[in-house]
Amino acid sequence: MHARDEKRPARRELLAYGAGALGAASLACHSANVTRERALAADRAAELDELFANLKSGADTVEPIRPDERAARRRRAAALCAEAGVDALLIEGGATFGYLSGISWWPSERLFALVVLADGSHFWVSPAFEAEKARLKLRHDPLLGEDVLAWQEHEYAWKPLAAELARRRVERIAIDPAARFFVADGVAAAFGRERVVLGDRIVGRLRGVKDAHELAILRRASELTQTSLVAVAEHVRPGQTAKQISELVQHAHRRVGLTNPWDLTLVGAQAAYPHGEDKSAELGRDQFVLIDTGGTLHGYQSDTTRTWCPAGQLPQREARAWATVRDAQQRAFEAIRPGVHCADVDRAAREAIERAGFGSGYQALTHRLGHGIGMEGHEAPYFDGGSEVPLEPGMTLSNEPGIYVLGEYGVRLEDIVVATESGADHFGAWQATPLSPA
Repeated sequence: MHARDEKRPARRELLAYGAGALGAASLACHSANVTRERALAADRAAELDELFANLKSGADTVEPIRPDERAARRRRAAALCAEAGVDALLIEGGATFGYLSGISWWPSERLFALVVLADGSHFWVSPAFEAEKARLKLRHDPLLGEDVLAWQEHEYAWKPLAAELARRRVERIAIDPAARFFVADGVAAAFGRERVVLGDRIVGRLRGVKDAHELAILRRASELTQTSLVAVAEHVRPGQTAKQISELVQHAHRRVGLTNPWDLTLVGAQAAYPHGEDKSAELGRDQFVLIDTGGTLHGYQSDTTRTWCPAGQLPQREARAWATVRDAQQRAFEAIRPGVHCADVDRAAREAIERAGFGSGYQALTHRLGHGIGMEGHEAPYFDGGSEVPLEPGMTLSNEPGIYVLGEYGVRLEDIVVATESGADHFGAWQATPLSPA
């Protein structure tokens, strides 16, 4: 062996040591950065808590949905199945699943589902290795029962489910419209395609009409959102970016008791894009800020939009556009009553905008007037020009007309409305002026 060969192991060890030392240093540096970022975030949160010290949580002013209410919902689902001429409804993880059960189960490639039968009974479908976990969840509410159909990995869910449906004398089954395609296809392949139907009408009627308790939660969610926005407005200034304003909005929402807060904050010409564009844009004087925002209260959603000029002199054209949007919102609200088709409400807002000279059709109001809201931010029914759904007392939707001029400005006002026995109501207060969100 040459002398230089004898030195190679030592050289390799030195290189390995050096690499290890660098790795350790890198890890230590990363850890220090994480610690620093967390400290900065905590400091910022404390600053915002002080900024919004006057905001208190209002989440406990209305109660969450109770287990007995969910049991009543399952009975109603069974009755709707019978009315629709089907024997069962299959629901996998999602909003309708939570609406009926109060539990959550993340949809995966393995089917976990709730099957409600027209006779008033129900059962669960679970992978066998998850069955005991499912029962532990179900035990939190004794009314959910523990009737679990467990299927093994090698057999997949479809044939065991088809056999169970046959055993329970199910002839036709409806599938939740939010279920994934492979679920509907798998059930149809095993049970018979002619025996499987879409359950959109059943689910639409089940969740589309809200009861008094749901309306109370939705109303409170909207009120808290509006309270939050009024507090935020005190701290909005020219020169702030949309991102900076957004931070204020989300923190204020948490202070009032909303969870999962979200917002779409747009300033100046960026508001001409209804779903946003540049979050780094700065708010200028004489410009609008548009904030579309909401959060969750006891599983139900809020969705409010306010457009106002925080400082400076509002240009006449923007002031006129704001007044037109507010008028369109009011005309739409006045059109709401039981039996009126959703399309007619959309039309009322569009006609008001056209009368004011901002163009017809989708020229200024580039989107539908609104969407249903409940456990989901967007759910059936919808205020759009093609909807023939007749309004029923208890249906809740957003009323959100807008005018958008690319390169210049955008205006949108959004409030949640509800059809009543005699007409309509709205949650919280309408925006009264283009100079404030109140």
